[in-house]
Amino acid sequence: MASVLIVDDDAGIRSHLTRYLTEIGYATEAASDAHSALAALARARFDAVLSDVRMAGMDGLALLREIRVRHPHTGVVLMTAHAVVPDAVEAIRAGAHDYLVKPFSLEQVECVIGRLLERTQPEEKGTGPYEAVDVAPFLESRSPVMQRVLAMARRAAPSDATVLLTGESGVGKNVLAATLHRWSARARGPFVTIACTTLRDHLLESELFGQVRGAFAGAWKDRPGRLEAAAGGTAFLDEVGELPGELQPKLLRFLEERAFERVGSPETIMADTRIVAATSRELGSDVRAGRFRDDLFYRLNVIGLRVPALRERREDLPALTDHFLAGLAARHHRPGLRLTDDARHAIAAYPWPGNVRELANALERAVVLARGDCLATEDLPDQVLAPTSALPAPSLAAEQGSLADLERLHVERVLAGAPTLEEAAARLGINPTTLWRKRKRWGLE
Repeated sequence: MASVLIVDDDAGIRSHLTRYLTEIGYATEAASDAHSALAALARARFDAVLSDVRMAGMDGLALLREIRVRHPHTGVVLMTAHAVVPDAVEAIRAGAHDYLVKPFSLEQVECVIGRLLERTQPEEKGTGPYEAVDVAPFLESRSPVMQRVLAMARRAAPSDATVLLTGESGVGKNVLAATLHRWSARARGPFVTIACTTLRDHLLESELFGQVRGAFAGAWKDRPGRLEAAAGGTAFLDEVGELPGELQPKLLRFLEERAFERVGSPETIMADTRIVAATSRELGSDVRAGRFRDDLFYRLNVIGLRVPALRERREDLPALTDHFLAGLAARHHRPGLRLTDDARHAIAAYPWPGNVRELANALERAVVLARGDCLATEDLPDQVLAPTSALPAPSLAAEQGSLADLERLHVERVLAGAPTLEEAAARLGINPTTLWRKRKRWGLE
């Protein structure tokens, strides 16, 4: 269960947010000021901090900076009723995941916290086991196919060329995106993630390009977009294949001119932001079907890098397994925990359709359930012990014709065999919100 620390000097807001976040499944704690928040962080680990900006004594921005130093793996969202553009940009540059302008809806809170917990960039490890994919196992690959991808990424990183990362869900595209940023001349600038699947169309446009007050219902204040906040650095467009058709020409214009307008404003703004995009969709098929603009596809695909599935880089499976196990054992206070030979053989035999993310989630489950100092086969998820039922038969997979069709078939099978959406998400190694969106998109209600 993810944990959230709520920091606000208004008791009513603390109570309201605590009640709501608890109801939707988060463990919560509340603090009335920044010093109390730092004390709470010193005695317990939190996945996210939701903090007011205007507080007596140490304000929210100062608290954010302290958290970045003392607890760099904890994500921070700032709340304010006094938001102005410079403060908002400063919050993002100082390391905030996002900010909320009061009054905000509880739906917005859930969305922002959900996005924060889905982030997997190395700077914010710790929101889940998958975030522990760092340079050791990911960038020191023994796989020839992965080595070729990394070599091309190193050559591309110093340029400002747009990069499109493709590959199945869970392979680590977001990790490679953050690595491209660290290898680039923009490494000192911000790295900002924009999830293209989490918001309705007009809210996604505001997320990308910003808004002015009164642009639409709920637009209470001027707000910069995340492309603007990433100026001087890199914006990572996650699942860009899900971008609605009406926003595609606006993104194309930004790629060509680095120019845009905030929602509700005629003023043109320029932003020196490099774009790295990622998708698990077959964009070539979407272009042929008319779902994605061909000119935008070509503009995104200046440098295309396909991140291989885990089954294509099985040479790295032992190192990834040991890396995750060590980190998770420490996180869950299980020092000395080791895999039995049978468990290691089961892990080696399973095809890992959910890739690195599924491996991490399966190992976390096993670490939590393991008895004694040994992690045995019975501690692993059922699908790992019965790999023949985890994927469609080869002949059936071949008939599907595309990776997207195969993914849909696998998700449908897992949903049919799981008692709840949450259990299905755990088996797939993805966030329940992500699975809900896939189910809705494919009509699997």
